[in-house]
Amino acid sequence: MKGRLRLLADFLKTFLLKFKPPVKIPSSYDIIGSRAKAVAIVEIPPEQRKHGNLIAQRIMERHGNVVTVLRKTSERVGIYRLRRYEVLAGSKDTEVLHKEYGYFVKLDPRKVYFSPREATERQRIAKQVKAGETIMYMFAGVAPYAWAILKKQPQVKIIAVDINPWAIKYAAENAVLNKVEDKIILIQGDVKEVCQGWYGKCDRILMTLPLGAKGYLGLAVKCLKKKGGIIHFYCWGPEDDPFSSGLKEAKKFIKRFKVLDKRLVLPFKPRVFKVCIDLLVKG
Repeated sequence: MKGRLRLLADFLKTFLLKFKPPVKIPSSYDIIGSRAKAVAIVEIPPEQRKHGNLIAQRIMERHGNVVTVLRKTSERVGIYRLRRYEVLAGSKDTEVLHKEYGYFVKLDPRKVYFSPREATERQRIAKQVKAGETIMYMFAGVAPYAWAILKKQPQVKIIAVDINPWAIKYAAENAVLNKVEDKIILIQGDVKEVCQGWYGKCDRILMTLPLGAKGYLGLAVKCLKKKGGIIHFYCWGPEDDPFSSGLKEAKKFIKRFKVLDKRLVLPFKPRVFKVCIDLLVKG
């Protein structure tokens, strides 16, 4: 009897495997959105891509609020530095309303950059801002750092600049959603062209785009007031020495500065991190 049961169990296992191929859901993936509607963004290794649709279905089963699963198909490309995505399952409408720490971020991840993994970093920056500051926010995207700052410290003025018109469109909607339209100036354009009007007027500079931000450090210094100020400089760094290259770049453009903090923000690729170096620039 036991032998027959064992044979039956083996048969059922073989039968089920034919209809439910072995798939491995990635250990981490981003979910952007709300309880009502969210999008999952997943990276699938080559050996598992033939099971992409099944992986997407499993993710949607696990997270009832996920209505679309997107697979990353490229690195960041083009002038807007966006990834390309494939819709593995669900709706092609990928616009969502994301909420974190009491503020809202409306966006479409296929049109603008946004990382839910940087929520803690946004809070870290927001806690440092003091009343009365004027802040230049370069490469702002949908301006999530602005909403984090204004939630904690509403007595500031923020100038948010991005070249992507979709980013500024969503940032404008987010300003209304967060009821801070009078606290932020949104500008669609190239940072190099826009920032000249703000030379010598800012207390703090946010440079949240790690890819290429180093080329704008000289511009950031010019935006600071004569007495100096703070630059939050984001860049890439290898795991074994994450900050040296960023500090080397800072020394090229800034005569006198003090490092206030150095942080690993999140992994970019194996053994490479997005990092932030907080610089106090002396006038």
